[in-house]
Amino acid sequence: MLVRINTVPRMQIDGQLAALAGERMSCCEFRYRRGAEIFGEGEEPEYVYQIVSGAVRTYKLLPDGRRQINAFHLAGDMFGFENETTHRFTAEAIVETNVHLMRRTSILEAVRHGGAGTKDLIKFVTQNLQHAESHMLLLGRKTSLERVTAFLLEMDERLQHPDVMILPMNRRDIADYLGLTLETVSRALSILRDEGLLRFDGNTQRRLELVDRGALAKIDA
Repeated sequence: MLVRINTVPRMQIDGQLAALAGERMSCCEFRYRRGAEIFGEGEEPEYVYQIVSGAVRTYKLLPDGRRQINAFHLAGDMFGFENETTHRFTAEAIVETNVHLMRRTSILEAVRHGGAGTKDLIKFVTQNLQHAESHMLLLGRKTSLERVTAFLLEMDERLQHPDVMILPMNRRDIADYLGLTLETVSRALSILRDEGLLRFDGNTQRRLELVDRGALAKIDA
C-alpha cells in the first residue's frame, strides 16, 4: 500500500532527479509500507523514483521460483528509469520508504527541449551499467566469502563509512543478491566476525561494525 504525502516543488528536489527535472517541474512524494510493491516486472514504466528515506530492492523471479535481487537502492538513489516499454524487474520497499516520483515522459521532454539534464541522464545510465558489470563479476568469479566481503564494503562506501553500519536488508535479501544460500551468508559473516574483521552490534546481524576495512579489502582484492 502507498500513501501520497504531498506535491514537492522543484526547489525541494535534490540529486540526480533535480538535475533531470529542469527548473519548472515538481514531483509527488509517496510513502510505501514495508514489503509494498512499487512497480512490477512487465508493467509500463510511468515514473522515475528517488528515495527520500528507506530502501528498495529490485528483483526478478526465476523460472524455478528463486528470487534474484539485482540492486539495492538507498536514500538519495534514483531508480525505475527504463529504456524498454516495460519494467525488467519488480521493485519493493524493504522498510517503510518515502520516495519522490516524477513522470518519465516529463523528464524525457525536459531533457529533449532543455538539454540541461542530458549529461546527468548519461551519467545515470553509465552508473547503472557499471553496477551491472560489477554484479556479474561478483556472481561469476568470487568465492562466497569474497562475495559477502565485497557486499559489506559496497554498503560501507554507500553509507559513507559509518561507525555502526545498519543494514535495511536481511540475510535472505543479501543471499538473493549474492547468489548464495542463507546459511552460506550467515557462515561467511561468522567467519569474518571470528577473524576479528567485523563486530555485531546487539543480537542482530543487521547492525555491525567493520573493525578492519583494510583486511576486508584484501579478501575482496
